Amino acid sequence: MSRQTTFLFALAAALAGGLLGTGCASNPATGGADIVVTTQGREISIGEEMHQKMLEEGAAYDDPELQAYVDRVGQRLVANSDRPDLKFTFTVIDSPDINAFATPGGFIYINRGLLAYLDNEAELAAVLAHEIGHVTARHHGRRQTADITNKVLATTAYILTGSGDLADASSMYGAELISGYGRDMELEADGLGARYMHDSGYDVDALLEVIGVLKDQEQFQRVQAKSSGKPVKTYHGLYATHPRNDQRLQTVVRAAADLEPGQVLENPEQPGEFRRQMEGLVWGPSIQGQREEIRFYHNMLAFTFVHPENWAVTAGSKAIVASAPDTSASLTITIRRRDPSASPRSVLESTASGTLDKGVELEQAGLRGYSAIASSGGESRRLGVIDYNNLTYLFEGEATDFARADPDLLQMIGSFRPMHPRERETGTPRYVHYIQVPRGATLASLAASMRTPEAEAQLRLLNGFYPRGEPRTGDWIKVIR
Repeated sequence: MSRQTTFLFALAAALAGGLLGTGCASNPATGGADIVVTTQGREISIGEEMHQKMLEEGAAYDDPELQAYVDRVGQRLVANSDRPDLKFTFTVIDSPDINAFATPGGFIYINRGLLAYLDNEAELAAVLAHEIGHVTARHHGRRQTADITNKVLATTAYILTGSGDLADASSMYGAELISGYGRDMELEADGLGARYMHDSGYDVDALLEVIGVLKDQEQFQRVQAKSSGKPVKTYHGLYATHPRNDQRLQTVVRAAADLEPGQVLENPEQPGEFRRQMEGLVWGPSIQGQREEIRFYHNMLAFTFVHPENWAVTAGSKAIVASAPDTSASLTITIRRRDPSASPRSVLESTASGTLDKGVELEQAGLRGYSAIASSGGESRRLGVIDYNNLTYLFEGEATDFARADPDLLQMIGSFRPMHPRERETGTPRYVHYIQVPRGATLASLAASMRTPEAEAQLRLLNGFYPRGEPRTGDWIKVIR
């Protein structure tokens, strides 16, 4: 984990140092002037460096045939783009998260998590064409230097971990998690992508279908959040800026559909090929950590701590929060980049408000830390700082009856340590399989045999029937086994 984290910060520094030049030229995709913060050559160099590091860290999904298939679809679109001369690289990422993105210089990534929810090659082409549009329009270079640096840092963390955990950590010290480009740039990428699809023979309406797939996921998350009482996660990924019935997007797609190519193009999709390529795709996380009742494990950041019985721990994009069942006490953990010149004590003293008392040095599992009680306005808080890898973990404990709760708060901070290798286990992976719907079967009856949380809802999401609807007998559908 430390190698990944070190790379992220080194990359951020390189980006900050490299994105200093400015340029102005005509953009071949948009026809307008390119006002950019770096040269295209530098963008390509940055993208290549990032890509090689991702491959070294094992970010790519281990399926050469699927990788080749995605590349073929992508290269067909590139050949009909505004930049057929630019070398594009397409990679499937071994992440369960539902997203796709581009990095500078023509490197485009799609997570296997998104592939599982697509229905056909045209939808795959829609995702890739949209990202190609970002590259040909030079949206990376048209953003400000700091903006690029922060977003690439968060994106790369996301890629390397296969989940949002480490990316959440980066967002805690200033980067927005895989943030979008803004609605105007997204719409521009849609228009370019729709044109590339049309000129490649794909049905441009697939762009709208992908929007539907992602909006169904958002609706499902809202339902889950409401039932659990947890806040709704904000989606910052692919097509995040579009509402479900985006009239501007529909206008752009229809305009592309009305284009007349120089020759009539045949639909490039081979019947059954997309289904054949997706058969056996890994679904969900590949690694599952052990969970004890009184110990929380954070797999990707590789730390663990003990909490009182019946306390709940929630890992979000801004903080990790352990809470008592009656909410009378809580411990909040935030993360920031470590300053090697600052001790945990100096960090705590410089960030705390109020009077500090009962300071204690923490030395556990080879980690350096410091804890104290901060008092202000008649209220007290248990504070702590622990350095681990290249991050600094900040602890803040609060309680309605502080004197009574403080021993538990201090114990939690003192139990924080790195995870042992034996505390990580490889779970039994689950896979996407295609079946034909038997006579009389429903999605509910088919879901009954799936050992998957929210099985029926997931089955509906996988097959485009969320929140209601049923397939016909004999239809091909995806199941998880």
